[in-house]
Amino acid sequence: MKSQKVKFKNKGGVELAGKLELPLDKRPDQFAIFAHCFTCGKDLKSERNIALALTQKGWGVLRFDFTGLGQSGGDFSDSNFTSNVNDLFAAAEFLKKNYAEPTLLIGHSLGGAAVLMAGAKMDSVRAIATIGAPSEPDHVTKLFTESIEEIKEKGEAKVLLAGREFSIKDQFVKDLENTKVDELIKELRGKATLVMHSPQDDTVGIANARHLYEKLHHPKSFVSLDGADHLLSYPSDSAYAGDMIASWVQRYSPATVAAALETDEQVVVRLNEGPFLTEILAGKHHILADEPKSVGGEDLGPSPYELVSAGLGACTAMTIKMYADRKGWPLKEVKVHLSYDNSYFEDIKHCDSEERKIGKFIRIIEVEGDLDEKQRERILQIANKCPVHKTLESSSGVETKLK
Repeated sequence: MKSQKVKFKNKGGVELAGKLELPLDKRPDQFAIFAHCFTCGKDLKSERNIALALTQKGWGVLRFDFTGLGQSGGDFSDSNFTSNVNDLFAAAEFLKKNYAEPTLLIGHSLGGAAVLMAGAKMDSVRAIATIGAPSEPDHVTKLFTESIEEIKEKGEAKVLLAGREFSIKDQFVKDLENTKVDELIKELRGKATLVMHSPQDDTVGIANARHLYEKLHHPKSFVSLDGADHLLSYPSDSAYAGDMIASWVQRYSPATVAAALETDEQVVVRLNEGPFLTEILAGKHHILADEPKSVGGEDLGPSPYELVSAGLGACTAMTIKMYADRKGWPLKEVKVHLSYDNSYFEDIKHCDSEERKIGKFIRIIEVEGDLDEKQRERILQIANKCPVHKTLESSSGVETKLK
C-alpha cells in the first residue's frame, strides 16, 4: 500500500498527525478511519497490518494520533474520552473535505468504544468494527487503580502505562465514568457492527465482548481472535483481523468494481474519475498516474513526465548492468537520479500553439563497485546508448487514431 502523511485540526485548533493508507493500483473505493488503543498511536504494527488488508480490497484507511499522543499536538493530560471522539469527527471532516466521507470505522480497545460513540453520529458510516473494546470506557481506569484516589484528591497524578509516564487529571476520570456505551448503542440501529475479541485478552476481558454483542442491534457479528493478546502483537493475528474486517464489510458497504482494463496493445490507460487520476495497465502491471495537488490533482500517483523519467532511469540502469555483467566487471549497484527541467502543466496549457517549450531530462548516474576510471567512463558512454534514451533523442513519431 501507499502511505501519505497528513495533518488536520480538531475543533479546538490542535493539529493532529495522521497517515492515509491507499491501494497501490487504484483510487480508493471507500474510506475507513482507525482509532487506536488507549495511550497507543497510529504507528502500531498491528494497525498497519489491518490497514494493509483493507487497502488490498480497495479501501483508503486514515490512521491518526489522538490529541497529545504520537506526532499530534496538544497535551495528553488535557484530553479525555470525549475529546477522542471529537478527534474522530475531525478526521471524518478531513476525509469529507479532501477525499470522501468515511463509511467504515474501526476501533481498537478504548478506540473501539470511541468509534461506537462517533459512529452513531456519522450519517455516512455504514459499518463499525471493534477490536478488544471495553463495554464501558471507564474500564481503562483499572490500568491505574492505585492512583485514582490521588487523582481525585490532588486533581492530577503521574501514572506509568506500558512503560511510559502520563499525567492523568480528574476531568479525564470523570469523563470516562460519565460516558455510558449502553446508552449510545441505542443510536446505532441500522448500522452493521462487528465485535472482535480474544478469549485470552487479559487487559480487557472477553466478558466485555459478550456484553457489547448482547446490547448491539442486528445486523451484528462476532469473531473470536483466539490466541491473540490485547495488542495483537503477533503479525498473524492482526493480519487475520484485517482480512476478516475487509471481507465482512463488503456485505454492508460493497466496493464499486470498475470494469477491468483490457487491450490488444502493449499499454492502455483510462481516466474516468477525479481531475487527472489515470489508471494504467502496462503488460500485466497496474499503475496509477496523477498530477500534484499544486495543479489540481490528488497526487495519488506519479505525473506523466515522472513516469517517462522512470522509464529512462530503469532502462539506463538495466543497460549498464547487462553490459557490466557481460564484461565481468565488479558492479554492485546502479542508481539513476532524474529530473525534468520544464513544467509539464505549462506544456499542456500551450499544447496547441507554438509557445510550447519541451525541456530536457537531467540524469545523474551513481555506481557502486571496485571500478577503475576507464570502466566508469565506459559506463557513461553505455548509459547514452540505452534504448529509451535513443528513443527520446530521436523524436519518435506518434500515429494517432480515434475510435
